Amino acid sequence: MKRALVTGGSGAIGSAICRKLGAAGHHVYVHSKGDLPKADGVTSEIVKVGGSGEAVTFDVTDFDSTNAALERILAAGPIQILVNNAGTHEDAVMAGMRPDQWSQVIDVSLKGFFNVTQPLLMPMIQTRWGRIVSISSLAAIVGNRGQTNYAAAKAGLHGATKSLAIEVASRGITVNAVAPGIIDTAMSEGAFSKEKIDALVPMKRAGTAEEVADLVEFLASDRAGYISGQIISINGAMI
Repeated sequence: MKRALVTGGSGAIGSAICRKLGAAGHHVYVHSKGDLPKADGVTSEIVKVGGSGEAVTFDVTDFDSTNAALERILAAGPIQILVNNAGTHEDAVMAGMRPDQWSQVIDVSLKGFFNVTQPLLMPMIQTRWGRIVSISSLAAIVGNRGQTNYAAAKAGLHGATKSLAIEVASRGITVNAVAPGIIDTAMSEGAFSKEKIDALVPMKRAGTAEEVADLVEFLASDRAGYISGQIISINGAMI
């Protein structure tokens, strides 16, 4: 049984990923920044169907608290599957964007990537097997009005993914990013009408969190052992 950590694991896409990894036979650490009951709920769903998991909470932007939490997790053994799913958005056109709107979004995606990934690398390397998947966005590839901060943050993950993939390739570790387009979640429900989706998406529908989770689970499996350093879009042929 491999041990997996999914940051932002209590959200719509994160919880779908957690359930999918649990069904694949992994012990899943379901992370939430502060909503432990919600993370416990996802963990209960995993356990209810015969899986294994536990809830954890820490702020990915705070290195000290993240490191302390990861030390407790690593005491039980290395994490071999890491899904960097934690993210946030503070939308505003650049001309009216506040400094805190910029820094908060950048910090969660990029500082969070470092704070979580770096402490897990050496234990993962020592096992000679690992999977790191970061959740990006279509906005990082084509841009999106009002999301300069979000697009920059997610695009930064692309460069980090490609560079880290090269660094750990000889150690049996793959590093990839998944870039979803419009996914049917509570967050996107108010932003995209059926008419807008029909106009934007050639498949004429939003994707599902489960479809994203299927892709992540594949990338986290032995079957994807020769796929690394890739940014893989899942967007219904939008690009």
